[in-house]
Amino acid sequence: MPSYSYLQQFDPQLFSLLQKEEERQNNELELIASENYVSRAVLEAMATVFTNKYSEGYSGHRYYGGNQVIDELENLAIERAKKLFSAEHVNVQALSGSPANAAVYMAFLEPGDKVLGLRLDHGGHLSHGHNVNFSGRLYNFVQYGLNPETGRIDMDEVRKIALQEKPKMIVAGFSAYSREIEWEKFKEIADEVGAFTFADIAHIAGLIAGGVAKNPVPIFDVVSTTTHKTLRGPRGAIIMCKEKFAKQIDRAIFPGMQGGPHDHITAAKAVAFGEALKPEFKVYAQQIINNSRALANKLSSLGYQVVSGGTDNHLMVVNLHPRGLSGKEAEQTLENIGISVSRSTIPNDPNPPLNPSGIRIGTPAATTRGMKENEMEQVAIIIDSALNNKNNSETLNTLKQEVRKLCQKFPSPSATL
Repeated sequence: MPSYSYLQQFDPQLFSLLQKEEERQNNELELIASENYVSRAVLEAMATVFTNKYSEGYSGHRYYGGNQVIDELENLAIERAKKLFSAEHVNVQALSGSPANAAVYMAFLEPGDKVLGLRLDHGGHLSHGHNVNFSGRLYNFVQYGLNPETGRIDMDEVRKIALQEKPKMIVAGFSAYSREIEWEKFKEIADEVGAFTFADIAHIAGLIAGGVAKNPVPIFDVVSTTTHKTLRGPRGAIIMCKEKFAKQIDRAIFPGMQGGPHDHITAAKAVAFGEALKPEFKVYAQQIINNSRALANKLSSLGYQVVSGGTDNHLMVVNLHPRGLSGKEAEQTLENIGISVSRSTIPNDPNPPLNPSGIRIGTPAATTRGMKENEMEQVAIIIDSALNNKNNSETLNTLKQEVRKLCQKFPSPSATL
């Protein structure tokens, strides 16, 4: 367990902020779909002397001396990731999700090449072609969306657009979509038009590792993921690909996108991969989905509209437009009672992204704390009560105490103070 005695002695101001944040995490409920709590082992790995080393290049081919141990560390992380995802090649040096995606594009595309990706307001990610992002500025993205009747990705529409546009790459993946992705159908369409297949599994990597979601790694040409979220590791990313693309992926990361990797984060990634290889992680991954479905079902029974009609994974997007609420208003109301969610667009949202019509809710962090279906139903009732009484300070204060009591029954595993 990390010791903060030096920090407390030499920088009490920073130590005070650490105390405040740990208290917030312990006493408030985290329902942001992209957040989780790391284990103490992962936390310890990040605070090690590995941070002192510079190691540009790859194992056996470094541009600095003194990397014998770092080579062993990186090889360990790679081998664990290969086993976890059935991958032929893994690059563990990517610093975060968007830089990893940028490296994938650099490895397979030239600026101006056409790419097909999921629209941001339909559940995609900024790096899947939004016009304010590097992806939409450097590459010619065309986009597919959700079927307005089912709220699901319409594979017939994807095929139609692909046949019409002939993209060089098809991107499958999301940041706010609650249904299973049909990886095989994406692959069939890509083969039909001669496109590369790229899966961004940042949100569901832990579910895939736990065997409760389908794995695109053996199917697709290249796959990226962050190592936090459902995978419950440090903030970082990896790229997995077929062996025939290994050199171009590695070159795109270094020297293409980055210099030296963050070796202390590589160490924490290795720890997280090791944890995810254990049988108990499968139980955890299934419980995430069980909790997500319980929360979505209860919210639906309370009259809320869940986009796509439900969930197959760790998250849901709730459309608040029919209830006369904005996502920003709901996010702030819930924050006032100690529940963190993120505002979210809904398909064809009439409102702007900074004040959209929905909220995105996820269960990975609450599941890590040990909460199960009964607690999720209780949380849904609390959310409903808060949104129905958003201007009633007395009710909100009572709900805040309920949230605090619930959190105290299920302590954060990351707690150190």
